[in-house]
Amino acid sequence: MEEKALLKKFLNYCLTEKALSINTIKSYENDLKGFVSYLEEQRFHISACKKNDIMQYLFILKERGYSTTSIARILSSIKQFFRFLIFDGKIDHDPVEGLKSPKLWFRLPKALNLDDVKKLLSVILESKYFLRDIAMLELMYASGLRVSELVKIKLSDINFEAGFIRVRGKGEKERVVPVAQRTMETVKRYLLELRPKLIKKRTSDFLFLNNRGQAMSRQRFWQNLKAMGKLAQVDVTPHMIRHSFATHLLEGGADLRSLQKMLGHSDISTTQIYTKVSADRLRKEYLKHHPRAK
Repeated sequence: MEEKALLKKFLNYCLTEKALSINTIKSYENDLKGFVSYLEEQRFHISACKKNDIMQYLFILKERGYSTTSIARILSSIKQFFRFLIFDGKIDHDPVEGLKSPKLWFRLPKALNLDDVKKLLSVILESKYFLRDIAMLELMYASGLRVSELVKIKLSDINFEAGFIRVRGKGEKERVVPVAQRTMETVKRYLLELRPKLIKKRTSDFLFLNNRGQAMSRQRFWQNLKAMGKLAQVDVTPHMIRHSFATHLLEGGADLRSLQKMLGHSDISTTQIYTKVSADRLRKEYLKHHPRAK
């Protein structure tokens, strides 16, 4: 049974069996239809859904500007949905079991270590679109872009000579982000060797195109990144690439104000999250290596 049909069955169960109010049922419907659409876009069958998949969806909501309170409510609705699916015999495991409130884990983004980043950047997929995909990955790590920003980059946004890109962030606010020369060379290669084959006789202002000559979608990039992560044996999401950019810059000595500008944070308190991540990592290294730490 498709996910939308399962959602309809759940809502009917809430109405007829649990006798919940119309307002409560409407709230469940509003909270869950986005989640169901996400599963369909990612081509995830609900029976194979794992905790990381749900966390990825919640992080996407956070990136879209949802408040922590709203996300906590949506998570609660997702939990009720999965409890029903277990009760109804549609699934045999609960992927949200033990998943705590977003308030407890949103503020500690996970970053890849440098070895894992190197593994990702070294993979070679047997795909005729690989040059595009590796260019997107390199650019994301080199500039700390949100995936929604990455897919909206236009040809006119890149300045190869000066080594920077213009980025349109939340609320269409623009910022300028420096990009390493090595990454620029990868993007140039994609532009020269693959993009003309994708666009053919069509026209598009967007830098990264799909096989129909249209702008890449967030979902397609996520799927491609997942394939690269699988090959490199690295568990990765687009958000983790952005978090890795920020964490590695701080660990390399970057100041917080510069990082705030590069990430496009309107409030520096959001950027300060990464100082906690870095401090936690330093503490782990200290406990692991110092002879008198134990």
